Amino acid sequence: METLQATFFLFVFVPLVSPAPPLQQQPFQFEDYDADVSMGSLIQQDYEMQSKDIIKDGTNISLDTSLRLQGDDSQLDVPPTKDTNLPTCLLCVCLSGSVYCEEIDIEAVPPLPKETAYLYARFNKIKRIAASDFADITTLRRIDFSGNRIEEIEDGAFSKLLLLEELSLAENRLVKLPVLPPKLTTFNANQNRIKSRGIKANAFKKLTNLAYLYLGHNALESVPLNLPESLRILHLQYNNITTITDDTFCKSNNTRYIRTRMDEIRMEGNPIVLAKHVNAFSCLRMLPVGTYY
Repeated sequence: METLQATFFLFVFVPLVSPAPPLQQQPFQFEDYDADVSMGSLIQQDYEMQSKDIIKDGTNISLDTSLRLQGDDSQLDVPPTKDTNLPTCLLCVCLSGSVYCEEIDIEAVPPLPKETAYLYARFNKIKRIAASDFADITTLRRIDFSGNRIEEIEDGAFSKLLLLEELSLAENRLVKLPVLPPKLTTFNANQNRIKSRGIKANAFKKLTNLAYLYLGHNALESVPLNLPESLRILHLQYNNITTITDDTFCKSNNTRYIRTRMDEIRMEGNPIVLAKHVNAFSCLRMLPVGTYY
């Protein structure tokens, strides 16, 4: 019996003293490190080896800020207001001229990279757009602020955006429209609180490229004046429009005038009876959608 036991233990221990496979020649020795080493101490070692500021997406970040971001994930919850040192592209997704800042609870327009062409900041808590927000970002072509809490837009906020083609302010709390940039093709202000007095008489007159205008679910009492010839789609459904005139869409002094580009006008959900204003639609290829009796 003793001989058998000796043989058994010899069989067990022989593999342990044989050479290890190449990838296991030098196993990582966990016992060489203190058990209480934290991420903070590792970051501190990295800090001592560096002496220059880190450059991230063209923005200088001090080492203190960089290390704080690495060591404490809670810093990612800080909104990118003008007072924060946190770069926009650490909170938002920046990709090939597009900045995606959706559903991150920011309360102000974040500082943008100067090459930004497309800004998506939907479903946040932005209340105000300042003139300085886009003062240096002249490359913007599309802005989407849908689903925020915007009540005020400073005069001139969009005045320098000469390339802007699409602007959405839908689902906010606006009572009046800002001055719009001249090259807009699409403007969406659905589901706000806009009244007719909140739209200037010539608000759309000079927008000669405007093709899609969405003003549904507001508080308009009349159709906006001086709609451009370029307009193809006009949504005015669910407002408080009670009357229109022969010059609203057509030209009462020109019976041969036809709006050739207008494809759709929606006016359902308004208190107006469209059948009482037949002459107002004489220049249209299709009658507006709405109540006729």
